[in-house]
Amino acid sequence: MTETNPFDHLSGTFVKVSSPGPYVAYVELLRNPVNAFNELFWTELGQVFDKISQEPSVRAVVLASALPKFFSAGIDFAALSLPNNGSDPSRIAFQLRKHILGFQDCISALERCPFPVIVAAHGIAFGLSVDIISACDVRYAASNAVFAIKEVDVGLAADIGSLARLPKIVGNHSLLHELSYTGRNFTAVEAEKLGLVSQVVQGGRDEVIAAALQLAQQIAEKSPVAVLGTKHLLHHARDHTVRENLEYTAVWNSAMLQTKDLGDAVKAAQKKQKPTFGPLGSKL
Repeated sequence: MTETNPFDHLSGTFVKVSSPGPYVAYVELLRNPVNAFNELFWTELGQVFDKISQEPSVRAVVLASALPKFFSAGIDFAALSLPNNGSDPSRIAFQLRKHILGFQDCISALERCPFPVIVAAHGIAFGLSVDIISACDVRYAASNAVFAIKEVDVGLAADIGSLARLPKIVGNHSLLHELSYTGRNFTAVEAEKLGLVSQVVQGGRDEVIAAALQLAQQIAEKSPVAVLGTKHLLHHARDHTVRENLEYTAVWNSAMLQTKDLGDAVKAAQKKQKPTFGPLGSKL
């Protein structure tokens, strides 16, 4: 008897969603031959993550590629079509700005997803791959992963998230500037040195996905109220001063401290048992 996929309704043409374990959504990128992104692909990615964000049965998300040798080659330049309606530079600029903001919003869907998003990168991860990876909360790489902030090589400053997010999430700014200015390839070891990834998993696609799924399951066993609140407050802290975040956290927890999960966790600890937590409820 074939098992049903409870998240099949979330899938699209190029972005597939399945459930490998309780409360975990597994998202795979699949556009042969190299997961190059056209507008349909990146639009679908944003739509899928926005739908996942509404699912009360999700507590953690793993993002990976279904292809054996590629996370993504980046933008499909052969299919890229930029708006250029008219000859007036100002009007063209307004059109391009709208196009870029829409593209950015699709990739930002990963960041605004209320659940932790763990990316498992392997193989080639060029250009837009880094924008996508930097929008994720936890970033694992297989030892065979090769990254590049490629936009400078095609005459562009990266504009979909790498230059906005990387300075806030990495610790080695000198290396970040070097990689951004040169567009050169860098290994998983350098990515860990940069601070882009927190763990390098020996092997390839299968090994890094297994590690990411194991982490996702561990997170999914925690209180969803606590985990969602933690992600929300971490993002707030990134974009605000310490004082502003402390004040905001006080307001946030004045509501969240009333959760039933707190009492359930204390009772389970007293009994030396693993606590179980109920779903968040209806659509978020």
